Amino acid sequence: MFIKQLYTSCLSEAAYYIEDNGEAAVIDPLRDIEAYLQLAHERNARIKFIFETHFHADFVSGHLDLGQATGAPIVYGPGTTTKFPVHVAKDGERFNVGNLEIEVLHTPGHTLESSCYLLRDSAGKAHCVFTGDTLFVGDVGRPDLAQKGAELTTTDLAGMLYESIHQKLFPLADDVIIYPAHGPGSSCGKNLGPETQSTIGDEKQQNYAMKATSKEDFIKQVTEGITAPPSYFPVNARINKEGYDSLEKVVNKGMQALSPAAFNEKITDDLLILDTRHANIFMNGYVPGAISIGLEGRFAEWAGSLLPFDKPMLLVTEAGKEKESIIRLARVGFDKIEGHLSGGFEAWQEAGLPIDMIIDVEADELMMDMPHDPNLVVVDVRRETEFADGHLKDAINIPLNEMTDPGSIANIEDHHNLYVHCAGGYRSVIAASLLKRQGIHNLRNINGGWAKIKEEKKAEIVKESSVLN
Repeated sequence: MFIKQLYTSCLSEAAYYIEDNGEAAVIDPLRDIEAYLQLAHERNARIKFIFETHFHADFVSGHLDLGQATGAPIVYGPGTTTKFPVHVAKDGERFNVGNLEIEVLHTPGHTLESSCYLLRDSAGKAHCVFTGDTLFVGDVGRPDLAQKGAELTTTDLAGMLYESIHQKLFPLADDVIIYPAHGPGSSCGKNLGPETQSTIGDEKQQNYAMKATSKEDFIKQVTEGITAPPSYFPVNARINKEGYDSLEKVVNKGMQALSPAAFNEKITDDLLILDTRHANIFMNGYVPGAISIGLEGRFAEWAGSLLPFDKPMLLVTEAGKEKESIIRLARVGFDKIEGHLSGGFEAWQEAGLPIDMIIDVEADELMMDMPHDPNLVVVDVRRETEFADGHLKDAINIPLNEMTDPGSIANIEDHHNLYVHCAGGYRSVIAASLLKRQGIHNLRNINGGWAKIKEEKKAEIVKESSVLN
């Protein structure tokens, strides 16, 4: 028996490769399927099944491309409907992979078709359970993602999730290993723990949701304080249900190298320019109108949350990062990538074309400017809870994920001198690029963000107790 977790940190996503006696199965594959094919090739195995725990909302799955490449059937849980051929399993249905047995445990709650997969070893002993978004380390899947038309409330789904966990997972032996679909940082739960695997016994002891004393208590704990899901979740869920173009087709189109002149000719008001270089490099010079989302952060998640899916896109990347940028965008459903700037920003500069930049200032300079500039406005783009836990007096909070809403910047006026910051600098550069794209140019980025600001002795810091309590 061989089990490998393939974890993708920037999406907090775990896929799984299971193999025994020359047969293999893959659970919740990413859209770029090469790692699974390579594993099977190296181990001289045949991928026999592709199991999906549910319609993922936070990434585009690789089920279609992997099925096309291997001929393996795609297995979903009870009640699944799709626009492509799948095997809709019954609750309790069992599949053999070599001498292993995988049993479907229908666990609705996160979504209606959500299912876990219980793996028994060659002796018939329950060894591990692949829990998808039903049960995480220290958390459970959010119950507010009912598909359109399901006519179910968040409370309804939370109640179903309670029943699923207590009827299907709680009775398993304490030593059964839990392999979830996500780890820390994922938006598919409220607050996932730091590990990417656990055991049934440990979760009974540590997971707030499994320790709930009643169904009502569980529903309250799971739904209370849950933040709105990222805006791209419904888009990805629909793509996973309806189908998509092959990744090869998307990559081939995006890998079209455009000279600076050809790149410039393509630019229109309806086209997006995405710059995936490091935030610190972007600030020193970029193609006017470009949006910065650097590969060094939670790139795909921010792209999905901030960019429209229906507009064509051109890329500016570091040399050699073109394909990586395209693949990571495709993971969350971006398929309209029309090409990239050949030679990168350096070629654009050498061609003598217009450039823009973002002014960077240190936190101590902000402290010196604040008492003397009546038009100075500090824009804090951290999440509401981060802002509430400590911020500069009179700062305004515009969370980055809200910045594409025109109403969020309605109170910013031409005479304002904006000083933008986040926690460390990644999000504030994205925010500054979005503001400049919307015609707001009188701004500065605070180097080091809140981490540096709160070190300043002159910083007047306040908290919002009403939000934190």
